[in-house]
Amino acid sequence: MTRVPSRRGFLATSAGLTAALAGGGVLIGSSPAAAAAPAGNPSPPSCAGDPAHPKRQLRGVWIASVSNINWPSAPGLSVEQQQAELTGLLDAAVRMRMNAVYLQIRPAADALYASSYEPWSQYLTGTQGQDPGYDPLAFAVAEAHKRNLELHAWMNPYRVSTQPDPSQLVPTHPARVHPDWCVEYGGQLYYNPGVPAVLDFDVQVITDVATRYDIDGIHFDDYFYPYPVGTADFPDDATFAAYGAGFPDKATWRRANVDKLVSTLQRELRAAKPWVKWGISPFGIWRNAATDPSGSATNGLQSYDALSSDTRGWVQKGWLDYIAPQLYWNIGFPPAAYDVLVDWWSKVVDGTGTQLLIGQTVSKIGTSSPPAWLNPDEMPNHLILNRQYPQVAGDIFFNVTKLLTDPLGFQTRLIDDLYEYPALVPEMARHSGPAPDRTALTEAKPTSAGTQLQWLHLDRPHGVEAAYYAVYRFDGHPPQSTCDFADAKNLLGTVRAVPQLFNGWTDTGAVAGKQYSYYVTAVDRLHHESEPSNPQVVGW
Repeated sequence: MTRVPSRRGFLATSAGLTAALAGGGVLIGSSPAAAAAPAGNPSPPSCAGDPAHPKRQLRGVWIASVSNINWPSAPGLSVEQQQAELTGLLDAAVRMRMNAVYLQIRPAADALYASSYEPWSQYLTGTQGQDPGYDPLAFAVAEAHKRNLELHAWMNPYRVSTQPDPSQLVPTHPARVHPDWCVEYGGQLYYNPGVPAVLDFDVQVITDVATRYDIDGIHFDDYFYPYPVGTADFPDDATFAAYGAGFPDKATWRRANVDKLVSTLQRELRAAKPWVKWGISPFGIWRNAATDPSGSATNGLQSYDALSSDTRGWVQKGWLDYIAPQLYWNIGFPPAAYDVLVDWWSKVVDGTGTQLLIGQTVSKIGTSSPPAWLNPDEMPNHLILNRQYPQVAGDIFFNVTKLLTDPLGFQTRLIDDLYEYPALVPEMARHSGPAPDRTALTEAKPTSAGTQLQWLHLDRPHGVEAAYYAVYRFDGHPPQSTCDFADAKNLLGTVRAVPQLFNGWTDTGAVAGKQYSYYVTAVDRLHHESEPSNPQVVGW
């Protein structure tokens, strides 16, 4: 996809331009065979499309920075090396037809962005607090949006350090300035969730990111109270004694602490930037049915009890825009079967307005424990099974480094089959609203590089602004039904809007000797899609 590089002349009468934008005519320069665009929503709910290739599907990948798992690949790389690595990962996401990335920017009470609250992350330079010479998050947002990928800021609320010694932190670290906030457990340091000042600080740090950066979402993974280490209990007896009045036991108090963080962030993020998505990817089991009749038919660690995370309750209370449980088990796995848990989570979110995404483990593909992961069809079958559940809006994959090795051919299978066509990000129940005005497709011109398209991009200071454009191509003459726009095979891709009168793109896949009809739709950052533009018919 190549954006037309320069502003081009547009010769049209005022009447012709007005008619084209209103849907009542054809612009000067369009093919005489081009009919007016179909009226109405480009893909109304009554249009089913191909269930194997949905036009709306969240396709995401996690990029982890803690311990240099994914990016940067090592501490101390130059600015140029770090940026090249990150753009390489974003380019790979585009090749796999992903539409969202979840970048870990606060792996351990530190920052992969310019923060006045916490020090620069050691995973950038090798030294905590050392300025890397640029703002990685600002760079990541710009580069992701350039490729029309959503960029979600992945943050850890409580982990302070993966080692136990506070003196190894920079002297200005909040955990050293406020030692009463911090505890050691299992060889790591954590902010104590039971300290009210910790909650206030977390909310400040997180809303600061949402306010200052043009991110698309704030994202937590599964780490709240830490995973149990042997039989040792998290050392918060004194904190419970100080702040636990009115709670029947410490377990209830702990859950209330996490609940308050989740609900407060929902309120504060919506007040700061209503369009920013707020979601969590928790451990995949809420509770087992043997413990609670409302739980799943599983026999594994329970996030409600072990991590003090009432994940089902967050959905029921409407505190999240989406939930992405990590279902890191194979289909039929006796203690925690993927198929059992997809069914259970689908029922949990049904009717709540909370979007369901599935966290998928690429890391297990090709491993022998259990042997099911040696089957190259195991992970593809997860995505195929999801089609039975309309509640499932998409998937997020971990980890990207393993995915790019094409384990058992899974990356190839994504590109050639499962994600054969592009997909728009699904709309969210909370983000209802009007779509942008339709645009005018002003040019479709065969060139040696392909069909060069050009359309109008108009600033809407008092209306819904187009954040990007979706490009459609039909073989032969224009479609006769709006349902044709629901078929993902007709969606060529998306192009981020640029602030100039004309935007453009080149269809490099056009074949000489064939006739095509092109359309463009305008889409806002909440993924509301306009009516199609006027068509342009090109005969090579």
